[in-house]
Amino acid sequence: MSRVAVVTGSNKGIGLEIVRGLCKQFDGTVYLTARNEKLGQEAVQKLRSEGLNPSFHQLDITNEQSNQALKQHLQDKHGGLDVLVNNAGFAYMATSTVPFGTQVEQTVGVNFFGTMAVSKALLPIIRPNGRVVNVSGQISQMSLKKCSAELQARFRDRNIQEEELVMSLNKFIETAKSGKHAENGFSDSALGMSKIGVTVLTFIQAREMEKDSREDILVNCMCPGWCKSDTTGWERPPRSAADGADTAVFLALLPPNTKESQGRMFHDRKSIPF
Repeated sequence: MSRVAVVTGSNKGIGLEIVRGLCKQFDGTVYLTARNEKLGQEAVQKLRSEGLNPSFHQLDITNEQSNQALKQHLQDKHGGLDVLVNNAGFAYMATSTVPFGTQVEQTVGVNFFGTMAVSKALLPIIRPNGRVVNVSGQISQMSLKKCSAELQARFRDRNIQEEELVMSLNKFIETAKSGKHAENGFSDSALGMSKIGVTVLTFIQAREMEKDSREDILVNCMCPGWCKSDTTGWERPPRSAADGADTAVFLALLPPNTKESQGRMFHDRKSIPF
């Protein structure tokens, strides 16, 4: 079986650049995925016009039927998966007037619960020497510093269980709707809290992989930096989407037995503390 890579949420921006980078450097099939099939197919055609050859599969990480359909396709056509880059995400504009509780529910729902859902579908079919990269951000570190000392300690505890993390993020959603999130120790950033979830989930997934019978599966997360995009704007951010994608591609292509790179956060190809 040929090797296979999947990049979620990859019809534009950093995700598209990750697909572009993998198409150039990964020896195997690269899947560009998107919730909107038309936009996904247009992105595939754009890369094909550059001489690259990505494949496409529809994927909505918040839809379990969609996650399972991709899993079945990968099993049937390729016998498994070798690289998973969890890039799909969502953020409101800073100027949004949508009520904070609604922003939290949607942002955490996509970024954390969606990432967890697609991971639960696809991690079981990752082959030995597989690589998993979760796109997080240093906004998670900024947000963590604004949480209560108690929550900071829990989120930094490398023995935290997935159930506790899920309960904490659900409590954030619940208290944000009633305007009581701050008094419960959470930060004021929907995106930041969602990315805390992604970062801590990475540590949990890496810990579980260490116990797994499949050898040398590495799970890491990364910060792309402040990149130009529809959400952040095109003037102020200093980095391009290609700059943001570089570390994700680097982690996806880590050579066999790179044991020191497990359960870590990276920025500009270097491990950084959480």
